[in-house]
Amino acid sequence: MIRRLFLYCVACGLLAPLPARAADELPVRKAGLWEIKMVRTGSPMPAITMQHCTDATVDRQMNGMGSAMAQQTCSKQEIRKTATGYATESVCTVMGRTITSHSEVTGDFNSAYKVTTVSQSSAAAGAAGARNTTSTIEAKWIGACKPDQKPGDVVTPDGRKVNLMDLQKRPLPTR
Repeated sequence: MIRRLFLYCVACGLLAPLPARAADELPVRKAGLWEIKMVRTGSPMPAITMQHCTDATVDRQMNGMGSAMAQQTCSKQEIRKTATGYATESVCTVMGRTITSHSEVTGDFNSAYKVTTVSQSSAAAGAAGARNTTSTIEAKWIGACKPDQKPGDVVTPDGRKVNLMDLQKRPLPTR
């Protein structure tokens, strides 16, 4: 479940800024501990709150990881600066579903930001029908990482700690 959630978050750019194929890029988040609240409508995935310890190196690595995944799974991935923040457009195939999404990113990457994503997904072979979802992520910087945390650590809703950099070294599921 944690691995699946991680893959979903990376694929949708929820934990870190999306990699850009255009000239615009999202800023790197302020180093420290971020509280990330994710709410999805139109999906069986429940609302979750997690904490992520990060630094500039980890954010850049996550962007690179997302970029490599995007090159394999996305036929379109664009980002542009807007008057109020950033907008992204993507078309990706994840776990057999084609997902078309538009995101609006507001706030800053030093104290708080919000990402609202509207997605439409096609039905995967043997899966339930197409679905439309709206995801809202509200992230806020809550201070320095805790003494037992290192950049890349995520504390999951059930209290487990996983390191995203360690997790990315494992082979992806073929499912």
